[in-house]
Amino acid sequence: MITSEKIKNLRIKTGAGMMDCKKALEETKGEIDGAIDWLRKKGINTAQKKSDRDASEGLITISIKGNVASVIEINSETDFVARNKDFQDFCKRISDLVVEKKINSIENLNDVTMNDSPLKVKDELTSMISKVGENLVIKRLKIIDYESAHIQKYIHNSANDDSGKIGVILCYSCSKNTSEQQSFAKNICMHIAAADPKSMTSEDLDKNIVEREKNIYLEQMKDSGKPTEILEKIVLGKINKFYEEVCLMEQYFVMESKVKIKECIKNNNKNNNSDFKVINFSLFKVGENN
Repeated sequence: MITSEKIKNLRIKTGAGMMDCKKALEETKGEIDGAIDWLRKKGINTAQKKSDRDASEGLITISIKGNVASVIEINSETDFVARNKDFQDFCKRISDLVVEKKINSIENLNDVTMNDSPLKVKDELTSMISKVGENLVIKRLKIIDYESAHIQKYIHNSANDDSGKIGVILCYSCSKNTSEQQSFAKNICMHIAAADPKSMTSEDLDKNIVEREKNIYLEQMKDSGKPTEILEKIVLGKINKFYEEVCLMEQYFVMESKVKIKECIKNNNKNNNSDFKVINFSLFKVGENN
């Protein structure tokens, strides 16, 4: 007998609609586990129909456990789903799994079994697609594992403490990681979210990017009539200005616009008798091409 209580129970377990739950129970003669499997199979078909839809909204989620951190982007079709608690919980579970298992690629992640479910990640994703009614894509992830580093995070435009539209992870060393130094690290994270640096220093910046900028500047000045040595000095000045735009240590601090980040760190260390040093950073933005 298909009772309303059974339908309600199946709906709670699966998140599926009332009529789908009723149909599943009818097909399996009221057997709950069989009905769950029936709905999963139906969800797979539904997911396949949705898989060609564009998923450019979603969340960046960060998890930290000791000196290991993960940052992951999971996309949805609409911001409405990104604000759905089930979707947010799913993002957090995946991010926690990446940290715990130290997973370094989407390919490796897909076949890992969830901590709180017998399903693999790829099957859990399919179930979530059926549940929310939109295409979902685990777009990218990064695992950060520095043995002796401290880790600070910042979530911008947050949906909760762990997820938002922009996520920053900062790895830093500091022999005395006081609350003041943690707060200073948080401020640098906020700067990174706002200023969008492409590298730590000019030495780290992709040489192809620098060469492209040089060629643009030379092309702009090719008819200026200036001697080659003068053009080279002008280009050098423009490249140094470019470094101030894209290299973290050369950028001017958004909270103190006349001081560069590298000078802020020196001032912090001098004023607090500290040895704070940035090791690395990661910046993820929802929908960003990578």
